[in-house]
Amino acid sequence: MSPRRNRSRGGEKPSGRQDEDRADRYGLESTQSWQGEEWVVRQIGGGAATKHYRCPGCDQEIPPGVPHIVAWQQHSGVDDRRHWHKSCWNARDRRSAKLQRSRNAPRH
Repeated sequence: MSPRRNRSRGGEKPSGRQDEDRADRYGLESTQSWQGEEWVVRQIGGGAATKHYRCPGCDQEIPPGVPHIVAWQQHSGVDDRRHWHKSCWNARDRRSAKLQRSRNAPRH
């Protein structure tokens, strides 16, 4: 007796599957309220993180392969998306995008 296969053998995908594929690739998306605005928040898995980003919460780099959060105001464009470390997003009330550096701090 051969083992049971859990994967389909090809053919048409069901129509609802496209939304699931998008969620698998880009992460789970939700809406959160912060500073009186509605924000779209998407969790990005390590496999989907392929570029370097700079976190506005800590001004540190997010390297490829690191899971993180992408957030933008609901009524703004894609150019306003910001990539945050998960911990920085959770502490965003204590961390602002207007980071104050000392005079001699390097600017990256």
